[in-house]
Amino acid sequence: MSISTTDFQFVTQLVRQRSSIDLQPGKEYLLEARLGPVARQFGEADLAAVVSRLRRGDPGVIDAVIDAMTTNETSWFRDAHPFDAFKQELLPAVTTGAPRQIVIWSAASSSGQEAYSLSILLQEWLAANPGWRASIVGTDISRKMVDRARTAKYSQLEVNRGLPAPVLVRWFEQSGRDWLVKQPVRDLCRFDIGNLAKPAVGVPPCDIVFLRNVLIYFDADTKRQVLANIRKVLRPGGFLVLGGAESSNTMDASFQRVDIGRAVVFRHTGGAA
Repeated sequence: MSISTTDFQFVTQLVRQRSSIDLQPGKEYLLEARLGPVARQFGEADLAAVVSRLRRGDPGVIDAVIDAMTTNETSWFRDAHPFDAFKQELLPAVTTGAPRQIVIWSAASSSGQEAYSLSILLQEWLAANPGWRASIVGTDISRKMVDRARTAKYSQLEVNRGLPAPVLVRWFEQSGRDWLVKQPVRDLCRFDIGNLAKPAVGVPPCDIVFLRNVLIYFDADTKRQVLANIRKVLRPGGFLVLGGAESSNTMDASFQRVDIGRAVVFRHTGGAA
């Protein structure tokens, strides 16, 4: 299925308004690939018919298109290095002093694997450090992904993607053909809808924010806004974890790069942008 230039411009404007994702000319192939399944879902023969329903303001089609354009690749313990940094460096750094509650924000949490991966790593640490508590807030702009994360249920194919067998056996239980995250891991996590380009509603002051492979989809102004929103909830001295190809250096001077192996980590210095 192909999309006309006029329809491409309309859809990219709609996506930008709803999600702040910036789709420049040349990304027609991506739009066509993502909207093809939406056309089939609603029984439409081509993308022009889908766009026609968008122009009429069909809420179901609008939600489906935004979900299609904002659903990104995810897996368990994805890329490994950020999770190694979390366990070996970040967690010890934010847990000095008297015991309290550690708060972690999994921004753009998709179907929940990142948040539950962090919760799994926290289980042994919490058991060895009595008095400390932890909570993980996962947010995503896609209602479909938030609903999926809340179920905490994953297919065999999904658990095969990055989940070591001993971890699967210890922290999951079978539910028919699927796997359900066990309650202790689920208890640390909650998931809500959230738009990163807008002030973080319902996100408490955080010690660590995971925002990986998200900034690359935004233009410069939106990146600055997203980082400003994160700065308002990230405690001074807290950490921001980005994706391997991302950087905050040119966007917000209040974040200082920290050299931790191959992980891309910044520390909130406590200053303004």
